[in-house]
Amino acid sequence: MFEKISIIGCGLIGSSILRNLNNRKICESFTVFDKSNEVIETIKKKNLCKDISSDIQSAVKNSDLVILAVPLSSYKEVLLSAKDHFKKNTIVTDTGSVKKEVNRIFETINLSNIFWMASHPIAGTEESGPNAGFKDLFKDRWTIICANKNSNKDKLEKLKKFWEFLGSKVKLMTVQDHDHILALTSHLPHAVAYNLVITAINTDEKFKNEIIKYSAGGLRDFTRIASSDPLMWRDIFIDNSENILKILDDFSKNIDDFKKAIVEKKSDKLLKIFASTKNIRKEIIKAGQDVASPDFGRKKD
Repeated sequence: MFEKISIIGCGLIGSSILRNLNNRKICESFTVFDKSNEVIETIKKKNLCKDISSDIQSAVKNSDLVILAVPLSSYKEVLLSAKDHFKKNTIVTDTGSVKKEVNRIFETINLSNIFWMASHPIAGTEESGPNAGFKDLFKDRWTIICANKNSNKDKLEKLKKFWEFLGSKVKLMTVQDHDHILALTSHLPHAVAYNLVITAINTDEKFKNEIIKYSAGGLRDFTRIASSDPLMWRDIFIDNSENILKILDDFSKNIDDFKKAIVEKKSDKLLKIFASTKNIRKEIIKAGQDVASPDFGRKKD
C-alpha cells in the first residue's frame, strides 16, 4: 500500500500503529521518531521498530505517509522541523482529538507539496506510553477522516484503506462537525469526570479512605476517565475551547434543572430524566459502541 510510513510520536496510539505494521503487509518499510529517550529505549526493548530516526527531518524523508501521533501543542514544532523535508505528494495525517486548530497550523505554514488529511481514531485507554499500546486497539473502532471537497480522492482512498487495514471502521466528516461531536462524546465526559473526582476526594478527610474503598460503583468508572494523559487533555480543552465552553453552559443549565427538580421533589420530572438517559444507553449498546467487560484497553500483546 505504501513504500514507507513514518510515525512521529510513539505513545499509546503511535506504538499501537507500529504493532500493526509489524503484523500486516501495509508498507515496505517504516520508521519512528520520538524525542523521549525513555520511549526510544522501550521501542528497542519491545522490538517495535528497527529503523528509529534520530531527528524529524530524517524520519519524514522519502515517506509516503507521515502520521503525527504527538500532543496537539507539538504539531507546529514538528511541522516546522519537517516542512522542507517532506517527499512531494506525501500524505500527512494525525491522530488528534481536535481538528480546527490543527488545520489553521497547516494553513499558516502553507505546505503546498503534501496532502494533509486529518484523522482521528476513536480508540484509546486511560493508559499512555508505548508500553500501553496493543495491536488490536483499532479493531472495530471508528476512525474519522476530516476530508473536504478539495481532497484528492486517490489519496483519501489510500488513507481510508490504511485505517481499515488496522481494523477500523472509517467515517468521513467535516472539521466543524468532528470538533462539535467529540466535544459532546469525549471532551464533556472528561470535563465531568475530572471535576467529579476532584469533588469526591475534596470532601471531609475522615471519609477519604471510605470513598476509595467503596468506589466500585460509579466513581470507579469516572476515575478511569479522569486518569487519562494530563498533557493531551490540557491541549484538547484549549484547542476545542469554543465548543467545550458552549456545551458546558448547556450542561450547567441541565444541572440547575436537575437540582430544581430535587428541591421541589418533582418525582415525575426525575423519572422522565432517568428514563430518557436509560434509553440512550440501550441505543449505544445497539450501535455496537459498548464492550462485554469493563476492562477494555487492558489486554496487551
